[in-house]
Amino acid sequence: MCQALQENDGVENFILYRGEYSFIIMNIFPYNSGHLMVAPLRHEGDLLKIKEEELQEMMQLSQLSIKLLKGVYHPHAFNLGMNLGRAAGAGLVDHLHIHVLPRWEGDTNFLPVFSETKVIPEDIKESYLKIRKYLETLRKNPGK
Repeated sequence: MCQALQENDGVENFILYRGEYSFIIMNIFPYNSGHLMVAPLRHEGDLLKIKEEELQEMMQLSQLSIKLLKGVYHPHAFNLGMNLGRAAGAGLVDHLHIHVLPRWEGDTNFLPVFSETKVIPEDIKESYLKIRKYLETLRKNPGK
């Protein structure tokens, strides 16, 4: 994630949006198509060390993420969450992030449980391009 911040935004690093204190990036190991993460620009893994303005913008970008995913994928619901520490399931321990995960009724199945296999119906690059295009539409028409 931190390496991506050193690069220009685009399909190469999956950064969708940069704010003043935080950003939106695609999860490169998604649970579902459109799985996004919101993180502070500052490298910090401890929630208690995140500044108020970072927290506020992270929640605003979580709202934007939901708006983007609703516009592109029309999910039935969302999971938002944080895994704080390796024992809690954090794959990336040193850079705090909020998962924004679109969900559809019936989207869970036996494959992850019995065969440790996930079925993602869309390539992450295709997901990125769809969401980025919708973001541009929202920027042109903020009331949408």
